[in-house]
Amino acid sequence: STLRDRFGNPLFVLMIVVGVLLAIACINMASMMLARAASRQREMAVRVGLGASRLRLVQQTMMEALLLSLTGALAGVVLAHWATAALLRIMASGRQHERVAMDIQPDMQTLLFTAGIAVLTGLVFGLAPACYAFRTAPASPLRPTGAAGQTRWGRAFGSGLVVAQVAASVVLLGAAGLFVSYLSKLRNFDLGFQRDNILLMRVEPEQGMDRAVRALRYKELLQRLAAIPGVRSVSSSGATPIQGAGASRMVIAEGFTERPEDRRYVSVNWVAPKYFETMGTPLLQGRDFQFEDEGRAPVMIVNQALVDYYFKGVNPIGKHLRMDSNNDKGEFEIIGVVANAKYTELREAPPRTMYRNTFQQGFLASQFIVRTHVPPESIVSAVRRPVMELLPGARIDGLLTMADQIDGAIVPERLIAQLTGLFGALGALIAAIGLYGLLAYSVARRTSEIGIRMALGAAPADVYRAVLRQALTITAVGLLIGSVLAYWGEGLAAAMIADLPLEHHLPLMFGAAVTVALALLAAFVPARRASRIDPVQALRGE
Repeated sequence: STLRDRFGNPLFVLMIVVGVLLAIACINMASMMLARAASRQREMAVRVGLGASRLRLVQQTMMEALLLSLTGALAGVVLAHWATAALLRIMASGRQHERVAMDIQPDMQTLLFTAGIAVLTGLVFGLAPACYAFRTAPASPLRPTGAAGQTRWGRAFGSGLVVAQVAASVVLLGAAGLFVSYLSKLRNFDLGFQRDNILLMRVEPEQGMDRAVRALRYKELLQRLAAIPGVRSVSSSGATPIQGAGASRMVIAEGFTERPEDRRYVSVNWVAPKYFETMGTPLLQGRDFQFEDEGRAPVMIVNQALVDYYFKGVNPIGKHLRMDSNNDKGEFEIIGVVANAKYTELREAPPRTMYRNTFQQGFLASQFIVRTHVPPESIVSAVRRPVMELLPGARIDGLLTMADQIDGAIVPERLIAQLTGLFGALGALIAAIGLYGLLAYSVARRTSEIGIRMALGAAPADVYRAVLRQALTITAVGLLIGSVLAYWGEGLAAAMIADLPLEHHLPLMFGAAVTVALALLAAFVPARRASRIDPVQALRGE
């Protein structure tokens, strides 16, 4: 289906992002449990010495990991129940013809999947501490001196886990920067009209009202709306830009011979006078529609794309276009040329478009457009009032701003940008917590060593710099690995999502800046604690 085509690949990319975030959480938990296992080394050695088998220690460690994982999964299911409502609100904000009712509340299949993921993650982050417990010897950890400190392998492995977290967080932040930048570009395309301060209101009149009577009421409604304080200009149209649907016709242009294989449908819209002024679309030649056109020979305004195709090098004013349709025939004189504007989609090239005066003949436009000097939301009640008075049996449908309508055309991009931004922030926060935990644990384990260094003349500033240097070294290695992975991941995402621009330097710079800032913040407290160690207190236990 069209919906699957639009959401399938973005949601698959989103699942990859979620998987990376879950991996960061697993690595973080493995790091914390390794530190906890090291601090329980003497306890484990006593257990082995009293007859506990190493397999029993592994079972205990794995059960602790699974208990943590299943508890987190239970909390996640509760959050998912709440978060589905927010997800549906984003997806339901799309254009009317693309909306679909979905039931995505957690069911038994989802719960079983979650339980399986919970067990898998528990095994993943519980494996390293379980191996550590298996290797525990009963003798050396029971020595009373500080000789039972961390081994070089243990320090390298702990640092490697944090490097992996930093690298993964760079990937997430790079993805977030890429999609947020893409969303910003979509919202700031040159649309051919000004999207801000426009309120849209579709009026569905009561059945059976005579067209002439309805036309008179619509004209009076336009006048009443224009008189509302804060309103700058008012008009109406059959379809508004980026609505996702519109009419089209085959045409025959005066003085232009077209080959049958080159013929294409031309977009057509029925608009009221002041439509282009209200939308902010420049009038390049000729004049706008007038209410006085009613009863005269049919007239038409065309866009620059149509002029470039049918009347290239010729003044189009006064030329004629003829409808080549069984349901809509007639010849129209061109009285004006306007700038190109997006018609159905943000990413399309501006189509050849013709505009007809809605009060002159044919379709009577009921989409009212109000441009304001004030926030459009502030005049909603004032806009409703004249509609109810002039058209008491009418129904107001689709009262929203032009900005909201444009956002409705980019729901997949909004969805992935907002969620990758959230997941990128979470990933960076978890990585910062992991770095903080490693540094704090390292400072605690090296208290005696730091005390000896300070007793031999090391200044507190030297100790402070040493801890920061350790943090920045780990961060730099993680940044290097993460940048390579992010560069590759952007190419993968661009291959799956159409029109996704590749701007490697900007997202990577964003991810690197955020990561370094968080690393310095995470290192601040351990570095400050290390620089304030009292050598006498540190050496008293030796």
